[in-house]
Amino acid sequence: MKKEIMNNQLTPTQIVSELNKFIIGQDDAKRAVAIALRNRWRRQQVEGKLKDEIMPNNIILIGPTGVGKTEIARRLAKLANAPFIKVEASKYTEVGYVGRDVESMIRDLTDLAVNMVKHEKVEEVKPKAEELALEKVLDLLIPPVKVSSDNINENENTEVVDEGLRNQKTRDWMREKIKNGEMDAKMVEFDINTSAVGMQILGPLGTDDFSLNMQELMSSMLPKKKKKRKTTIKEAKEIFAQEEAAKLIDMEAVQKEAIIRVENSGIIFIDEIDKIAGGGKGQGPDVSREGVQRDLLPIVEGSNVNTKFGVVKSDHILFIASGAFHVSKPSDLIPELQGRFPIRVELKSLTEDDFVKILTMPQNALLKQYSALLETEGVKLEFKKNAIKEIAKISHEVNEQVENIGARRLHTILTTILEDYLFNVPDEFGEKSIAVDAELVHKKLDAIVTNRDLSKYIL
Repeated sequence: MKKEIMNNQLTPTQIVSELNKFIIGQDDAKRAVAIALRNRWRRQQVEGKLKDEIMPNNIILIGPTGVGKTEIARRLAKLANAPFIKVEASKYTEVGYVGRDVESMIRDLTDLAVNMVKHEKVEEVKPKAEELALEKVLDLLIPPVKVSSDNINENENTEVVDEGLRNQKTRDWMREKIKNGEMDAKMVEFDINTSAVGMQILGPLGTDDFSLNMQELMSSMLPKKKKKRKTTIKEAKEIFAQEEAAKLIDMEAVQKEAIIRVENSGIIFIDEIDKIAGGGKGQGPDVSREGVQRDLLPIVEGSNVNTKFGVVKSDHILFIASGAFHVSKPSDLIPELQGRFPIRVELKSLTEDDFVKILTMPQNALLKQYSALLETEGVKLEFKKNAIKEIAKISHEVNEQVENIGARRLHTILTTILEDYLFNVPDEFGEKSIAVDAELVHKKLDAIVTNRDLSKYIL
């Protein structure tokens, strides 16, 4: 096993710098996750038995919706090139009830890791797979002439030898044409393998992977069926390349590496953890809240989970939980679970200045997104500075007065402002540019804000 599992070695400062490209504010949260990520790399460098004793510092992010909790975790996983999944605590139920059991989050993470590693291995063997695919396409167009070595020296078979040489020259000529894309549009017919399993297999309730495993087992036992397929040469090359890449990859090695990645660099983001806080009385929707916490505890503490790829240890998986905690508070979680999330960070509500930055600074800023959308229609969209300030101001006011949904409020505000343009541009909008200024913002929004009729924003 390689000593360094993680692909990059960013310092906490560099991690925060990368997060700043997409997330505005929330410096405390960024610092906490940056330290947690760097500590995972540090652990990989530790020698001896102490390495296994170093546990990850799991984090609880506390704050209203739309302030960047999920985005911080998602961007963090991309920086680490780590297996990452987001789950909602409210989707899980106590053992014995209908629903998903908490161990399924480890199985889902492992599935994702296998796909990640498989994709990387496919990229590694891609050149070889493309060469083999090219030869298969060539065989469809110009089948090779087989010349027996026993007959090569016999005079009466010189014609066969000559035919073989001509065939090889023709294949070489055709190979170059296929490589250059000159034959991409030509249609070819070939056989592909299809699975003989055509029915859905349902397992008993509560066993998430049962039906999937049964289908895989049945498909491996039953013979493969051949099916005729007619496509262009360009598409045929892609199909053959995928088949050849699958043959070149050692799936057993892929699964082993995926499990190592999950165990050492996997990240699970548990959203809405506040929804399972607070003790239930054994009735109604509260019946399994504490039960879910009790089931979640051994996963976070560290346990062995059976997956279809093998046993996965959850001891060193990093868990990041988040919740608004409007009704409940972190101390309402059972004490054992609280102890497994030692780092607590409170995210601040977004200010008016934050909204201005969110609209303009990130690489995926909303204004850039809408500009790109309208550019596809040949229309240039421009937002004046005074318009951006007004949009930020109104978004902040509405969040204060109604329900604080954070940066998501900007989506509803911008859609309201641009609704007519987005609808009319394809049919009747003659201008090639749109300038959004403060006057237009007030024209679209003043009536709604003045009347306090904010239902449109809530939807």
